[in-house]
Amino acid sequence: MIRANAWTLCEAEALVAIVRHTMQIDRVIHNLPDGFDAMRAEASAEGHRYLDRLALDWASGAMRFDGEGEALLAAHVQDTLAGIGGLTIEPVVPSAFRMRRFYVRPLFRRQGIGRQLAIALIEPALARSSTITVNAGNVDAPAFWIRLGFTPDLRDGHTHILRRPSV
Repeated sequence: MIRANAWTLCEAEALVAIVRHTMQIDRVIHNLPDGFDAMRAEASAEGHRYLDRLALDWASGAMRFDGEGEALLAAHVQDTLAGIGGLTIEPVVPSAFRMRRFYVRPLFRRQGIGRQLAIALIEPALARSSTITVNAGNVDAPAFWIRLGFTPDLRDGHTHILRRPSV
């Protein structure tokens, strides 16, 4: 059965090409990005509450991603907020970082946005530390993080770990 809103292969390839050429990743510093409330509502509708936590922590100042090596990045496609993700100092694993509050809106999934956003956080972190952790909190997340080189590691409040390769 073909869904009425199914994309043709040609349309999907065209959308991916547009995204790759128009995506911009920006560091979030003073305010959460325009479009965050709409994205937060989408995440909440999917049962993800971590953007609610991001909003509360940001407003209270509890987590502003402003520690040494930390960052909160927003991905935009043609001025539309497509995704967000952060990196903080890992509170449990010494000298490690932790991926946090990572979300890509449904319309923008499977187009490389999450991967580019993650790599923009991972590369500078691995220049400072040999370890990054993540808590892959939903059914699709583990496969995403494994494709980026993380391995399952169920301890210390995280589900996966990435270690910088030894040279």
